Amino acid sequence: MWKFINLLACVFLPMFLMAQHKISGRVTDSKKKPLPGVNVFIKDTYDGATTAADGTYSFTTSSSGQAVIAASLMTYKTMEQPITINGPVQLDLVLKPSISELRVVTISAGSFEASGEKTNTVLKPLDIVTTAGAGADIVNALKTLPGAQQTNDREGLFVRGGTGYETQTFIDGLLVRNPFFSGLPDIPGRSRFSPFLFKGTTFSSGGYSAQYGQGLSSALILESSDLPDRSSYSLGASVIGVNGGMERLSKDKKGSYGIEASYTNLQPYIQVTKPKWESSIYPENWGGSFNFRRRTSSTGILKFYGYANWNRSGILRPSLDYPGSQEMFNNNNMNMYTNLTYKESLGKGWRINTGVSYSINDDKIETDTLPKSAPGRIKARSDLGQVRVVLTKSLGVLSQIRFGGEQQYAVEKSSFNSYKADFVDNYTAAFAETDIYFTPQFVARVGGRMEYSSVISKTNFAPRASLAYKLDNQGEISLAYGDYYQKPEQQYIRFKHNLGYMKATHYIASYQRIANGYTFRTEVYYKKYHDLLKTTPDTSASGTGYARGVEFFWRDRKTIKNGDYWISYSYLDTKRNYLNYPYEVQPDFAAKHTASIVYKQFFPKIMTNIGLTYTFATGRPYFNPAQPLDKFMSDRTINYNTLGLSVAKLATLGKAHTVFALAVNNLLNLKQVYGYRYSRDGLRRDEIAPVIPRFIFVGMFMNFGIDRSQDVINSL
Repeated sequence: MWKFINLLACVFLPMFLMAQHKISGRVTDSKKKPLPGVNVFIKDTYDGATTAADGTYSFTTSSSGQAVIAASLMTYKTMEQPITINGPVQLDLVLKPSISELRVVTISAGSFEASGEKTNTVLKPLDIVTTAGAGADIVNALKTLPGAQQTNDREGLFVRGGTGYETQTFIDGLLVRNPFFSGLPDIPGRSRFSPFLFKGTTFSSGGYSAQYGQGLSSALILESSDLPDRSSYSLGASVIGVNGGMERLSKDKKGSYGIEASYTNLQPYIQVTKPKWESSIYPENWGGSFNFRRRTSSTGILKFYGYANWNRSGILRPSLDYPGSQEMFNNNNMNMYTNLTYKESLGKGWRINTGVSYSINDDKIETDTLPKSAPGRIKARSDLGQVRVVLTKSLGVLSQIRFGGEQQYAVEKSSFNSYKADFVDNYTAAFAETDIYFTPQFVARVGGRMEYSSVISKTNFAPRASLAYKLDNQGEISLAYGDYYQKPEQQYIRFKHNLGYMKATHYIASYQRIANGYTFRTEVYYKKYHDLLKTTPDTSASGTGYARGVEFFWRDRKTIKNGDYWISYSYLDTKRNYLNYPYEVQPDFAAKHTASIVYKQFFPKIMTNIGLTYTFATGRPYFNPAQPLDKFMSDRTINYNTLGLSVAKLATLGKAHTVFALAVNNLLNLKQVYGYRYSRDGLRRDEIAPVIPRFIFVGMFMNFGIDRSQDVINSL
């Protein structure tokens, strides 16, 4: 046997040695000074070396033919040089200094950016994925940031005096029509997306780019992850369900695919906790997703993401109009979303970013007052197909121009018993904007967006402009202005097609300072509403309103060892005349004062992280039919208070990196009232409050292949 092995070695070892090629050279700066510590390597391989004190490097590679050699060093531009390998290669490289990211100003007015790849962001992605009390919901975590309202009785992200409908969600530039699970009356649905899908999140509370539209108030812009570092598997189990997933990285490190599946059933939990209302259908959800990613070149990537959810739920609550009877509301929902995107450098400073998406949302609702009335059956289905193309051209080192367009084809079908109301909308948009750097410290962004909707047969043009000036390496000021248009909600367009666009004009000024583990940010804004939807005396786009306020954000990751906290505060003065409001008043979803304190502490000796989140909001207006017209919406709920807790313990079970998690929202079981619902005669009312005042989550998460324990800890 050993003779055979020696024979093989004698035959193949010389061939192996012959296949090795030496790559060597010297790296200097533009003044011919040697650069030590430069990472020199062949792209998409593990072959490379680090330069010595005299700037020289040398390594061997089995690669042959066409290849790309790269050289990188902090504060210098990464250099890539095509080479042909058919023998030894001698290659000297010259690196040019880069403009430090800390010295370059970026547009920050109205936006909180989270990215794992940038050093000057306010929050990292997993900082805002979840915080204590947020329950692994991206949107609930964003509510701890300035500008967001604590509207836990209705679906959506309510920002700076805007409704939840006025905030749009985008994944890789493509609109997500139904980003939340279908909810029940006064019980909002959660966000549909796993927080671990995204490498970057931009929460724009106003003044956002001309690349996006159809959001009067805000945009939540999510960027999906690229290739994973390596293959991995995960399993999870909790008091409400189970989940599992896998990510497989290809052998050439240029592609990957992944699948996830989950099942949730709240019946055992509800039977133990005895919530405020009975369940006619216990909440149950099945979900699955698939992703595929492929590097098409050194600068290009193709990504696909798709998921499907099936969920059902139903409640029984006392009828206020018929004492002794019960109101029933059941919902069966199916939702599917697919997203295919492609990015590539076209050369000579040109880049392309394009994508297509198709989604379905299907609700089947049954309502009844038992035993007083015949059941009502509501069906609502939305199909949305879209395509988007963006071209970007670099203009020098920093400046660039972007332009592109998108097309959406929406089919909306609905019925109530035998009555049907359907419509189709072709929506077309074109946009262009440019970032002009007068100096690395002073930038202007100017652009515009034009939109056309076939269902309302109208075109709009929305100008946008921003300025930012960097005062020093840590501080900058920004200004933003823009017009934003949005179609009325589908339930109103179904019955009246010629309503026209709603409009909001934004004015924003901000100051931000990031330095040495501290972040401070303050912002003032004014927003004017035009052509809001009115339902009385007739359905029309004739409503008005405004919102103005000031916000503060402070984060400290330095003062307390292994500790991290942030504090946010928002003051909001807003009024609007919309829907059935008789005149401009503070709407029932808006609180004048909102504040949050988020704290995390890691204890290395016991490998445990503890997080606390406290949130406060002043009372919100509510409609009291006993009040005269001149006191419409003059009553207020009690102030909102809540304290969330999370505890995560790291452990290793066999080969699995494991986290044991405990999360509690409303830890102190504080009374919370969001408003009141009244009987039609105004004689009886009931509080709108959490169905389960305090929710306790216990779970275990196991990861094989990649230690994501710290990710889970940060995300709780």
